[in-house]
Amino acid sequence: MNKHAEAATNRVTADSSVGDYIKYLRTERNASPHTISNYLLDIGQFITTNWGTRVPARIPWDEVDRFKARGFLVGFQKQGASPATTSRKLSSLRSFYRFMEREERIRQNPFGGLRAPKKGRSLPNFLSIEEVERLIRSPGRLLSSRKAPDAYREYVALRDTALLEVLYSTGGRVSEIAGLTEDRLDLISGVIRVRGKGKKERLCPLGRPAGAAIRTLVRHPEHTRLLAVSNVRPRPVFLNPSGRALTTRSIERMMKDCVRDSGLGATFSPHVLRHTFATHLLNAGADLRSVQELLGHASLSTTQIYTHVTIDRLKRVYEEAHPRA
Repeated sequence: MNKHAEAATNRVTADSSVGDYIKYLRTERNASPHTISNYLLDIGQFITTNWGTRVPARIPWDEVDRFKARGFLVGFQKQGASPATTSRKLSSLRSFYRFMEREERIRQNPFGGLRAPKKGRSLPNFLSIEEVERLIRSPGRLLSSRKAPDAYREYVALRDTALLEVLYSTGGRVSEIAGLTEDRLDLISGVIRVRGKGKKERLCPLGRPAGAAIRTLVRHPEHTRLLAVSNVRPRPVFLNPSGRALTTRSIERMMKDCVRDSGLGATFSPHVLRHTFATHLLNAGADLRSVQELLGHASLSTTQIYTHVTIDRLKRVYEEAHPRA
């Protein structure tokens, strides 16, 4: 977190109601740091919209009416914010005001009756099997393009290959895989244990290529050296030059280089491998409920967006099922 972001966070949490709400999220809702950060961002923007930079010592939350609440959301829509972004801000402020209402700090929730904007049902991007294979081979190609690679560059190529394999093999979120530690890895059974949203844990099967890539990675002398440098416990699987866990930002930069090297012709984040994982499973006949469990979705409706199918599968189903195909 940079100094400006830290100062903004401190300014928001200085309010007693916000501070107590964050404690409630941590202790009673078991919210992740990422979720709490988003709540703070939305509440902070609401404070700035209503009271500017000169925030009163005690914020008069009870003075906010329905018109101010609606105006806050409309302002984001006018700025071109997506319906999903506006809906998240509505959810954040509604939840915060609900907490204050329950604590009898306000009389009524001005966000209580507001409706979220309708979300467009955009289909997630995903890669073909051939494109995934090109992407996974990319770290090796990038290594061979350099003259006389040293031990660390060789290690990075193995690390990035294993990362891509695990992201595609498990369908894990990039934050879940970046935080993978050796105690959560079972190469004998072929599973990893990840901690998802709301700190909920789930088991993800690990495919044979992903397992083999991890074995090769952790046996490399550079991996041992980096672990000795940092002496971190529990020991991360995917290490940066300091021997600590890779950040999600580092993985995103790596993905950008690999996408460019693979000639995929678009900018994809690591999340595209999660979309691809779900799409390939469903296209191969996996049932929706199983895919929901593998992805760690709380609601089946979240998983249903992946029920789109490729034209190839539609043609195959048609040819197999239609009597005059």
